[in-house]
Amino acid sequence: MSDLLERLRGRGWRMTAQRRVVAEVLDGDHVHLTADEVHIRAVAKLPEISRATVYNTLGELVSLGEVLEVATDKRAKRYDPNAHRPHHHLVCARCGTIRDVHPGGNPLADLPDSERFGFTVSDVEVTYRGVCPTCAAA
Repeated sequence: MSDLLERLRGRGWRMTAQRRVVAEVLDGDHVHLTADEVHIRAVAKLPEISRATVYNTLGELVSLGEVLEVATDKRAKRYDPNAHRPHHHLVCARCGTIRDVHPGGNPLADLPDSERFGFTVSDVEVTYRGVCPTCAAA
């Protein structure tokens, strides 16, 4: 389970009702919602929350480094609360489902010096693509 709410409280982030609802909607493992999905779920918990408030809150959370913005292909951006746990993504090429994965090894260390072209490499993002069981069964 993501510890997003605890991290935000630890930072002293002002926890308004609207911010709390957005954080609650995002909290959890394998959560990769679009802004519209966050808004729909937030409205179910707090009917008066506006779309603009959700978008602004998501932007703040990304700026703080507490939520990752994930873009896969040409689909809508998704928001991942597991910003502080290194992981990669497994994406269904048909429906766009995203799962967090934690394979062994160190892909940053696996890049040979001859392939770094003088770059000082500080981060790596790996996206595995395939077809999820639901789509494969359809």
